[in-house]
Amino acid sequence: MSLTDRTVPTDVALNTDLYELTMAQGFWEAGMTDTHGAFTVFFRENPFGGGYTIACGTGQIADLVENFKFAPDSIEYLRSLEAPGGGPMFKEEFLDYLAGFSIDLDIYAVQEGDIVFPREPLVRVQGPIIACQLIETALLNLVNFQSLVATKTARVVQAAEGHAVSDFGLRRAQGPDGGLAVARASYIGGASSTSNVLAGKIYGIPVFGTHAHSWVMAFPKEIDAFRAFAKSFPKNCVLLLDTYDVVQGIENAIVVAKEMEAAGERLAAVRIDSGDLAKLSKMARARFDEEGLDYVKISASNDLDEYTIQSLFAQGAPIDSFGVGTKLATCDPQPSLGGVYKLSAYKSAGQSQWQPTMKLSEMAYKRTIPGVQRLVRYRDAAGVPIGDVIIDDEYRDPSQDGFAVNVLDADTVYDFRGAEASDVLVPMVLGGKGTGENGTIAQARQRCRDAMMYLDAATRRFLNPQLYPVGLEPGLSSLRSQLAREERERASHSERRI
Repeated sequence: MSLTDRTVPTDVALNTDLYELTMAQGFWEAGMTDTHGAFTVFFRENPFGGGYTIACGTGQIADLVENFKFAPDSIEYLRSLEAPGGGPMFKEEFLDYLAGFSIDLDIYAVQEGDIVFPREPLVRVQGPIIACQLIETALLNLVNFQSLVATKTARVVQAAEGHAVSDFGLRRAQGPDGGLAVARASYIGGASSTSNVLAGKIYGIPVFGTHAHSWVMAFPKEIDAFRAFAKSFPKNCVLLLDTYDVVQGIENAIVVAKEMEAAGERLAAVRIDSGDLAKLSKMARARFDEEGLDYVKISASNDLDEYTIQSLFAQGAPIDSFGVGTKLATCDPQPSLGGVYKLSAYKSAGQSQWQPTMKLSEMAYKRTIPGVQRLVRYRDAAGVPIGDVIIDDEYRDPSQDGFAVNVLDADTVYDFRGAEASDVLVPMVLGGKGTGENGTIAQARQRCRDAMMYLDAATRRFLNPQLYPVGLEPGLSSLRSQLAREERERASHSERRI
C-alpha cells in the first residue's frame, strides 16, 4: 500500500526492482548524472482481444514522484545488501547521493479514463537518466494493472447496457493494495460502487453491501433472517435468495416486502448468486410483479464477466444490477497488460539536441519507436476518434501534417487531413511537481464514459473488433527506418570482423 499508507509515504523509493538501483549506481559512477533520457511507456496489444485500452493509474504519478525519497532506514537497508561475489552491493558515496536524491522529472501522460492504443506512448518521462531509471518499476506497477482493470470494467459496463455494476472483487484481489487498485480503477472504468470500505474512505468511491449466505444460515429459518435484516436495514435492504432454494427465497422475500410496505418501508432488491441466472431472474421478476412489487430490483452475481452479462441479456434476463468480483479483480482471462518502459532518446551533459535511439530486436514485433514522442488524435466532425499519430517535433515536416505511416506496416498510409487534431499526452509532473492536470477520479470516470460514447462501435465490439489506426508521422517513420538500417549495417561490419 505504498501510495496509500500515509504513515510511510517514502516507501515508494524501494518499491522497485534491484536492477534499477544497480543501474543507477552504474550511471552515477560513469559520470552520467547530468545525462538526460526520454522514456516511453507503451504496450503492444490491447487486452482481452479487444479494440481499445482505458488509461488508468496515470493520475497517481504525481504522488509517486513527490513521495519518492530515500529515508534513512531505506539507506540503511541498501547498505546491508551484499553482492553475490562478496562485499557491499552499493558504494557508500552512492548511498550518500541517494540520501539527498529527489525526482526532478517532467512526465506527460494520457489522462485517466481516456483511450489509448497499442504502440502509443501512454506515458513519456524526461529528465536526468538516473531519475528516469529509478522510477521505472513503480510507474509501470501503477499504470499496467490499473489500466488493465479499467479496461476490463469498461467492457463489463458496456455489456451491462446502462445497468449498475459494483466491484465485489476485494477478497479475490492480489493483496490489500491490489484490492484498492481494483476499486479505484474499476470506478474510473465505469463501476458505480465498490464493496471495499477502505477504498471508499481513501478515494471517495460509493460503497455498497448488504448480507451474505452466512447471515441466513445463522437463523433457524430463512424468513427469520430476512425479517431481521429488514428490521436492521430498512433503507438498505437487499435479500440474498439462493442460500437454500431460490423459489422459496422469492416467496419469503415477498412476505417480507409486504411487511415492509405495511411499516412504510420498501424492499430495495433481491440478489441471486447461483444457478441459472436468466431463468431465476425471470421467475423472480414475474412473482414480484404479480404481487404488485414491481419496484423491487433484481441483482445478480456469481463469476460474472462481460460475456456472461451479454448472454444474460440475450436471453431476456430482467436483471437490474450486477456484482462483479473474481473476474474483474483478477482481470480474467488476462492477468497483465504487458506495458513496457523503453529509452527512446538521450542527450549528454551540454548537448541541446536529443539523440534518438531504439531497440531493434531480432523480433520485428519488439522493435521500438525512437524520439521524444507526443501523440496527436484526429477526430471527425462528430467528435469520433478516427486515428492517432505519433510525432517527434524534431523530425516533423509540417507539410506532412495529417499523413501517417502505420506503426507496423510501412506500406499502409493514413490521411487524416481536415480532421480536428489535439494532443493526447498532458503534463502530469513538471520539474518534479504535480500539475493537477488529471483532476479527480470522478472527472476521470466521466472522461472514460465520454471516450467510450464517442469510440466507434466497430472498435468497441468484443468479437473481432476493428483495428484503430495508429501511425507514425512520416518524418518519424523515416527516422525509424534509418536507425534500423544503420544498426543492421553496424552489426554486419562486426560480423565480418569476427
